[in-house]
Amino acid sequence: MKYVMVIADGAADHPLGELGGRTPFEAARKPHTDALARAGLCGTAATTPPGFSAGSDICCLSLLGYDPAQYHRGRSPLEAAALGIDLGSGDWVHRCNLVTIEDGIMRDHSAGHLPSEDSRRLLRDLAAEVRCPGLEFHPGVSYRNLLADRGGRAYADVTTVPPHDIPGESAAAHLPSGGANAALLREIFETSGRLFAGHEVNRRRTAAGQRPATHVWLWGSGQKPQMPAFADLHGLRGGIITAVDLLAGIGALIGFERIEVPGITGYHDTDYAAKGRHAIDALGHLDFVVVHVEAPDEASHQGDAATKVASIEAIDTHIVGPLLENLRARGGSSWRLLYLPDHYTCVDNRKHDPTPVPFPMAGTGLAPGGASAFTEREAASGLHLERGHDLLPRFFRTP
Repeated sequence: MKYVMVIADGAADHPLGELGGRTPFEAARKPHTDALARAGLCGTAATTPPGFSAGSDICCLSLLGYDPAQYHRGRSPLEAAALGIDLGSGDWVHRCNLVTIEDGIMRDHSAGHLPSEDSRRLLRDLAAEVRCPGLEFHPGVSYRNLLADRGGRAYADVTTVPPHDIPGESAAAHLPSGGANAALLREIFETSGRLFAGHEVNRRRTAAGQRPATHVWLWGSGQKPQMPAFADLHGLRGGIITAVDLLAGIGALIGFERIEVPGITGYHDTDYAAKGRHAIDALGHLDFVVVHVEAPDEASHQGDAATKVASIEAIDTHIVGPLLENLRARGGSSWRLLYLPDHYTCVDNRKHDPTPVPFPMAGTGLAPGGASAFTEREAASGLHLERGHDLLPRFFRTP
């Protein structure tokens, strides 16, 4: 049996006025995804457990069959695993976004998706300014970076807020709070604001009409989790295609192969077709392949409905379609394909939403459930799973 999961990050949404009262899934032309829904079972899964916020760390753990209540110890340690940052038992790590704050308001959680070389230069200069024992800045991709703390400080009682949860809101109202070491995180935020204000990178970006990176925003603090290997739980060899360190880190911690694909990004300029081709190739030696696409989520955070629709259509054309064709052409081989978002990301307010996500799954042993297309409304009338981490075992279940 060959299994494939396609994660369209943040693709689910509520009806939008600019789309004539339709959701992006309803507005998109996606014949292959609709065919998948007609051929199999549709439903919804609550990937955000009670007491948690809707974020890709929580929701993707759920999608991969790991109960966040048992295994989640913060978002940043998952990304650290992707970067090969070895965390000791007393070490902490924080997500370190480069953001744009104007007139005290959070304008952009990604500083205009600044390129990685600009991000590295800003963090290098900030590290030289912040001389605190045990702190290590680790550049990632674009605005996504990490700050590790090996100095014996703890952050379990510190409250932080993801910057993508507060677009258009006061930044000062959401700075780290609640614990003794929150003051250190706020101090780093203030230092970055002073340093970046006249930085050459920002002068150049502003002159080019691009958003400056005005501050670092620290959030998602955590420590390294202990997670059982996916192969030990399911007896399957797994691999993942993603341009996002968070997903790559989860994959590293559970023993997945990271399938490298040149030309992929976390945005709509990604090479969708290359993801589809490499997923098909990986099925030659893996039992379970996960294809993660970040583009719908990023479009949602920018309030860009048109790009969100276009990304859903590109996933259908270049990933779902070729995978379906390949799986069906494998002769007597058995297969299943599951397609879903990890969470809702709403174009109208640019935020995540914990509404249970829709999915279709089809393949060997799965009878049609009566859906005519794949939309949030169609899925809501199908199977519902109260615990998102129960979906994958259901997907793997022998007919």
